Formats: sequence, C-alpha cells, structure tokens
Amino acid sequence: MWYQLNIENCEPEDITFLIEEFEQAGALSITLVDQNDTPIFEPRPGAIPLWPMMVMQVLFSKRKLAEDNLVVFALRYPKLLFKIENIVDQDWERLSLDKFQPECFADKLWICPSWIQPPVADAINVILDPGLAFGTGSHPTTKLCLQWLANAELSDCKVVDYGCGSGILTIAAIKLGASVVQAIDIDAQALHATKANTALNSVSNDNLLINIPENLHPGNDIIIANIILDTLMELRDLFKKMLTMHGQLVVSGILINQVDQIIEYYAAEFTHITTQYSEDWALLCFRRI
Repeated sequence: MWYQLNIENCEPEDITFLIEEFEQAGALSITLVDQNDTPIFEPRPGAIPLWPMMVMQVLFSKRKLAEDNLVVFALRYPKLLFKIENIVDQDWERLSLDKFQPECFADKLWICPSWIQPPVADAINVILDPGLAFGTGSHPTTKLCLQWLANAELSDCKVVDYGCGSGILTIAAIKLGASVVQAIDIDAQALHATKANTALNSVSNDNLLINIPENLHPGNDIIIANIILDTLMELRDLFKKMLTMHGQLVVSGILINQVDQIIEYYAAEFTHITTQYSEDWALLCFRRI
C-alpha cells in the first residue's frame, strides 16, 4: 500500500518550492495534474507542464509520513487543500507502458513504441519511445500534424519541421517520401532528441538536416510548425521567405479560439486553404501568395 497526499489549488508560482520541500521530506514521487481541464501545449524538452491551477500528487511509503507532512504543509500553505488517499500497489511500470499503444494515421502511417511489434510490418512505421523526449504523438496538435502529413503528397518535396521537438514529424515526413527534411529548433535538447530518434528509425543523413533557425535553408515546398501562437505570429515573414512560390505552410499548436487571429494576420502573405480540429486545438494550412 502507498499513501498519496493530494494538494489542490496549486498555482505555478508554488510549484518549485513545493517540489523541493516534498523531495526533502521523503516523497517517493511527485506528479502534477490539471485541476480545471485546461488545454496545454506539449511542453518543451525538460520543461514541467504548468496549468493555471493544479493538483500536486505526492506519494509516500508510510501513512504516518503522509499525515505528518499534511499537518506541516497545511499550516505553511493555508490556501491549499490537502487530502490523503490510499493507493493499492500495482505494476507501475507496466501500467505506464500500457498507456502507449500503436496509433495509425490515414491508414498507412503508424506510430509505435519500441517494445510493441508494429501491427502492420510493411506499413510506414515510426518507432518512438515516451521518455526519450517530448512529442510522442499523444498530444492533439501532434496528431493533427501526423494526419496532415499522412494525407499529403510528399514525394520529392523539401520539408521543414520547424520546432522539431522529438523529431516525430521529421521522421514521418521522410518515411512518407520527402526528399529532404530540415529539422529546426532553438532548443539543444530537442535537436539531440531528434538525432537520437532519427537514428532509432534508421533515417539516412542524406535526407536530413538538423539545425538551429539561423541555418535554415530557403526553397522549401512545405513548412510544418507545431508551435505556440505567439511564436507563429513572429515567424510569418520568415516562413514566406523560406517557402517556394505557392509552397504550403501547415501550423498547429493553436487553440480553436485563436484561429481567426492567425488567419487574419497571415492573410497578407498567405492564402488560407483548410482548417482541421481536434479537441480544443486546430491545424491551419496556408499557401504562399
């Protein structure tokens, strides 16, 4: 039996101090979950996802340890709500692995963890393990991008994966027929993860350039960018410069209530073609004017 101390009403500014204090108090694990079902973009490598209001779940091996910490922290943080929950012992590693199952896009592209045999051996299979980096295909924006790529005609296309993260879109684009893919990110950890994942998928360096934005080459047929709205607003002119005439721009990382804003801003340089939705998120496809 394990004993979980659930702490409600945690705000982002509380998190660092609470994590440090609970680690010193003997916590076995600390988990953050959203308290109010707020959509959040897939976090950057090494980042902790922070919602406006969170529940912190702190696991202890002994009930008395959980009870003692409840008393201490309830006095120290009166705005927070504390409750102890008994957790039945389980095979936590197996439960975690079971969350990640192969997923198919457009009946031909499969995303599979390495410990599961791909359901269709001769299909287009991308092998990606959770934990190696963020971006395993589980977030709605990543799924939207994978679906778009799987439905697109990529043969002999030059593609840019801007904000490559784990490299999942880069690998998918190459396996779907792109002649060259530039995987671009500002984060060194993302570039490292992309290198590791492309190697895991036996992607040839002949088809691949992994680089920082300053080294992005122009003349591309498609740019796909799964990044947040503010960054997309800053990159409009760069995207136009890096695309061929009538090249396609695919952007996600956008909440549904942000769609009109980005369509209006991009209208000066791009024609809006389609919009696709998943849960609270959207993907927009544009063509360079």
